[in-house]
Amino acid sequence: METPTQAAEPVADRAEPADPGAPAEQAESAEPTEQAEPTGPAGRAGTADAHGAPDLADPGFWRLPAPARAAAFAELRRLPGPLFFGDRATGKGFHALVRHADVVEASRTPAVFLSGPGVTTPAPARWVRLLFGDSMVNLDDPRHAQLRRIVSRAFTPRLLGRVEEDVRRISVALVDRVERDRPADFVSAVAAELPFQVICTMMGIPDQPRRAILDLVNRTSADIGVARSLRDRLRAPGRGLRALARMQAIVAGIGRERRRRPAEDLISALVTADVDGRRLTGRELGAFFTLLLVAGVETTRNALAHGLHLLTVHPEQRALLLSDLDGRLGGAVDEMVRHATPIIQFHRTVAVDHELGGPGGTLLRAGEKVALFYGSANRDEAVFPDPDAFDITRTPNPHLGYGGGGPHYCLGAHLARQEMTALFRELFTRLPEARSVGEPELVPSSFDHRVRSLRFTC
Repeated sequence: METPTQAAEPVADRAEPADPGAPAEQAESAEPTEQAEPTGPAGRAGTADAHGAPDLADPGFWRLPAPARAAAFAELRRLPGPLFFGDRATGKGFHALVRHADVVEASRTPAVFLSGPGVTTPAPARWVRLLFGDSMVNLDDPRHAQLRRIVSRAFTPRLLGRVEEDVRRISVALVDRVERDRPADFVSAVAAELPFQVICTMMGIPDQPRRAILDLVNRTSADIGVARSLRDRLRAPGRGLRALARMQAIVAGIGRERRRRPAEDLISALVTADVDGRRLTGRELGAFFTLLLVAGVETTRNALAHGLHLLTVHPEQRALLLSDLDGRLGGAVDEMVRHATPIIQFHRTVAVDHELGGPGGTLLRAGEKVALFYGSANRDEAVFPDPDAFDITRTPNPHLGYGGGGPHYCLGAHLARQEMTALFRELFTRLPEARSVGEPELVPSSFDHRVRSLRFTC
């Protein structure tokens, strides 16, 4: 993932689990890909119907309690190969990659498993991509590598040093506010504010438009989930696109100003960086800003909220962490991300016929879709002993919460770890009794593990 941060593109309808969605909305324009028949040569993947497996393409599956979904994925991991979910007659559907090794293989073999056709379903409409620019998550090399080099060049040691200072400063200010005001909702007061303020500060967004931008970010993701009315589902694409257009217009204006008068911020670095004669265009800057905001804010806020709740419902782990906060916090953050896995899935398109796992493995045909289920991979019994347990001392912990490696590994992984570490260190140093109250209010979704609200107390 570009960020578990990688979630990224506007999508029309997250109500369908065959559509893993994305943090913003976009017009629906998915063309069916030609699929092979359910039967075929030895090694072909089977279909869900043939195995009586739970249907991952059914919105009802994503409304099930978390333990039921976890049990279903455990059942799928025991099968000899990935199953196909969807309609073979129309070709719409995907092969579910649920094992750690399969998700890593798809992530690290970008010439076979393409992102360019779109990592979400429905795929981004062509006119939307032309109008708003391509997010890096929907690009393959060489264009993806070129944009990533420009972005990487902008992250100078000096800029990274300031970001680290900003993360600490904003974490202190948020805990100050918690101590003073005693807010009831951890998500709105802390978990969403930290990544939003850090990203805006890093980009160089002035204070004045920040509230307007946050409102636009919330509009792009307001209709997430599988429990929405028909009216909301019909209105979502236009509403999300309008919010996206306004958000990109704001950053485009700032980008034009920074070209004339550069400052010491990321927007200035991005619009002035010159790599092989290339720098970010206005549309590319807007697409990158949207990626940072929607992906960085949503995923980190969810990881923080799940993290606080996990420490609350596992008091023995909480006590272990508080007994050596500095020594155990890094491991705790990684285990929070593994256990919660803020992004559930992304899609890839198979470029050429490919035997998954090597010769004799499951045969995937060119043009077919695969879904990379990161949450299932992070509970793979072959990699993680007692995978359903929350264990902050888990070592090693090769989780895929930031992606499975390869060119699309999360650009924001280091920042997300910094934010979570700084916030929890400040919170538990000053308010060691901070804990959640009751269960988090979750948004049923096949795309991300989103927490709408979490009551807490200090």
